[in-house]
Amino acid sequence: MITGKQRSELKKISHSLKPQILIGKNGLSDNLLKQIGEHLEKNEIVKIKVLNNNLDEKDELVEYILDKLEAEFVSSLGNKFVIYKRNEESPVIEI
Repeated sequence: MITGKQRSELKKISHSLKPQILIGKNGLSDNLLKQIGEHLEKNEIVKIKVLNNNLDEKDELVEYILDKLEAEFVSSLGNKFVIYKRNEESPVIEI
């Protein structure tokens, strides 16, 4: 579980990131979930954008992704959100 101070640091880091994952009209497939997991493993932080043509509820998508990947919620702004998962073997971000 990340603290408020750590979340604040992660928000600063994520501010300059462009969305690496786009969730479109096809929704969240197993393959897309796998891509998010791989991105988290490599970079520990990922910004995801839910496109306007996606009919899923954004909050439900976020909860599902966090649950399946055992990741932490960092922030949300509009149709973008940021998640974090520490790589225990080789940490990339020191917070």
